[in-house]
Amino acid sequence: MTRNTLLHPTRRNLLLTSGAGLLAAALPGHVGAQAAPIKIGFQLHRTGIGASYGRWYERTAQAAIKLINDGGGIGGRPVEILFEDDATDPKRGSEVVDKLTQSDGCDVVMGTLFSHVVIGSAPRAGELKVPYLVCSEGYHVASGMLNRWTLQPGITDVRSQIASMAPWVSANLGKKVTMIFPDFAFGHDHRDFFTAAMAAQGGEVIAQIAIPPTETSFTRYFPQIPAETEVLYHVMVGPAVLTFVKELGEFYGSGAKPPFFGFIDSLEAVDTATPGLEFLEGSYFWEGHNRVKPADAGEHEAAYRAAVGVDDNGASVSDTADVATYSHMFSTWETLFAIKAGMEASGYTGPTDRQKFVEAMEAMADLPYGIERPQGAKVFNGKTHQVFGTQNISQVQGGKLIRVHQTSMADGAYKDAVDYTTMSF
Repeated sequence: MTRNTLLHPTRRNLLLTSGAGLLAAALPGHVGAQAAPIKIGFQLHRTGIGASYGRWYERTAQAAIKLINDGGGIGGRPVEILFEDDATDPKRGSEVVDKLTQSDGCDVVMGTLFSHVVIGSAPRAGELKVPYLVCSEGYHVASGMLNRWTLQPGITDVRSQIASMAPWVSANLGKKVTMIFPDFAFGHDHRDFFTAAMAAQGGEVIAQIAIPPTETSFTRYFPQIPAETEVLYHVMVGPAVLTFVKELGEFYGSGAKPPFFGFIDSLEAVDTATPGLEFLEGSYFWEGHNRVKPADAGEHEAAYRAAVGVDDNGASVSDTADVATYSHMFSTWETLFAIKAGMEASGYTGPTDRQKFVEAMEAMADLPYGIERPQGAKVFNGKTHQVFGTQNISQVQGGKLIRVHQTSMADGAYKDAVDYTTMSF
């Protein structure tokens, strides 16, 4: 476990970058040195198939905590974040929630990305009656399958993302789709919701190819792609994503191929200019937060990139070969600021106020754009415990991801499936 405690910050050393002024001005004030710290536990994919995400989630969380503490902490109290590796394993995930709560005395626990870990961990959070704020994308929170203690205030879910994307794909790329997706909950959400969304657009998913998330070679799956495919929809996760896209390129070679529409998960932490990926030129990807800084980026984008140590191309400022999981890692930053807002709104003083904290979160609605939400403005649905925002479609142009379309928040709306506020704690 790693502890990152910042009890005596100074605004002068916040950032030695061009973004320092914006950050320092955003959250004025200083932490009271004598106040007991608020402890936030972070269930982290430090190892396992989610390790590339975990590395950047940790860096992003540390940067957000530094900014929060430099700006006065939470309710005038400093914040301490405790990281614990869940190994991207659902059984270990539940144990981590227990340890951070029972042994380490954390006030709340932040969850992680991979949906099977979230699903395996949320029941324990419910038993312990500890707020569990996840940075995943699956529909598991908004579907009602979890519990009132589990919330997702920092990133949109797959159902909303797909609802936003499908009309554009149908109108611009084709109607007959073959899907390639990981064979677990996250991939099943893609399978189910994109199939339904394309049908609503008059399209059809003609083949569904499910691949185990631990697979290391993919050549045996590609012959299953029907010849009449008009759009190849792909989303892959884990350490073998580069192998996946390279083998896909080798399969098609220099011959004709259908347009590709991928979720950036298939290329997170991978440089799009990597040799062997030239076949992706002209293809399209969903991005939650644009890896390559758009020309019309919001006023807080530069300060956020400086804080997390990412350059305008989406790589580490200290190592251009270290490509960020930029489309997802903002969720940890925004979730930490949501925790701050919820605790301050509820007058949180300690674990006996955990229920008040959840109720304060449920009362949130409009979440405007700002340094607290660098990805964009959002709306939180307190009934479903799910946040909604905008999405991006980017095209690979000259080896870089260039945004060509941004959805509206309304594009991702769907009918509520649950009202957690009617459930007991």
